[in-house]
Amino acid sequence: MKLTIRTYKLQLKHPFTISRGTRTEIPSIIVELQENGFSGFGEATENPFYKTTVEEFEKELIQKREIIEISTTRTPEEYWEYLFPHFKNNMFLLCALDEAFTDLYTRKKGVKLYEYWNFELKNIPQSNYTIGIDSIENMVLKMKEVPWPIYKIKLGTKNDLEIVTELRKHTDAVFRIDANCGWTVNETIKNSIELQKLGVEFIEQPLAPTNWKGAKIVFNNSYLPIIADESCLVESDVEKCCNHFHGINIKLMKCGGLTPAKRMISKAKSLGLKTMVGCMTESSVGISAIAHLTPMLDYVDMDGALLLKNDMASGVKLDNGNIIFSIKNGTGVFLNE
Repeated sequence: MKLTIRTYKLQLKHPFTISRGTRTEIPSIIVELQENGFSGFGEATENPFYKTTVEEFEKELIQKREIIEISTTRTPEEYWEYLFPHFKNNMFLLCALDEAFTDLYTRKKGVKLYEYWNFELKNIPQSNYTIGIDSIENMVLKMKEVPWPIYKIKLGTKNDLEIVTELRKHTDAVFRIDANCGWTVNETIKNSIELQKLGVEFIEQPLAPTNWKGAKIVFNNSYLPIIADESCLVESDVEKCCNHFHGINIKLMKCGGLTPAKRMISKAKSLGLKTMVGCMTESSVGISAIAHLTPMLDYVDMDGALLLKNDMASGVKLDNGNIIFSIKNGTGVFLNE
């Protein structure tokens, strides 16, 4: 196999604000694995909260090139197990390599990834569209700019209920709330009462990720389902979320790729937890990979590429929340010229 590394700066259409801060661009690294005339693609993005940088990604990939490029007949699952000891301290990079190898492997097989997994495209959930924190006026304008059946609304301000109350006046769409660790226990329970009246479906990660005692109180007293995000990063976190959350939101970059994400979904289902896969702000490379997991999911958040001015790739697309799969094999992604 041959490894090719490309770096990009993904420009956002609007400044994107959550409870932790604002970003206008996202540095991204695209990993390409080539073999026998086929290419597979994977992605990792820079994230200050998780202390990841594209510069460090590139350095580590170059250092470990021989490990990555080993000629192999392994399945994606076997290749992930092979890579894990070498990349266990960098889940974002492990994700990019897992996506790329899985894409390559299924293209060589002449199948789409969901076909390799024996999934049928039935009961696929619609993706939400995210509205970042802004002035209420601007949040209304962003919503009107992209009419959508489901919105994820980022909160964690002093006037959260005022925001949702005003947004509700302008649409009948389903609302999902993501507080990104911005609330207290009492705020969450109190807000859940009012948000339920405003047609909110669930609340995502209201508390700090380590506040398991608080999560239990919220779980027992919230008027709305609570979905774990920052509290559920890797496979070992799934069981901990049982009886503390009603569901989990898996991010491929946080857990190390498609291979562990698929196992996490199965584990969560066995525990009676609702399942969701979310995206970072990323290009169609990462988004196209997520799409193939949707037959397993209750919810999906894969709007990352829609928030970009400059998507360097094409693949799976969204149309009014509906997922349109690519005609290409693998994850269906390709880089634009």
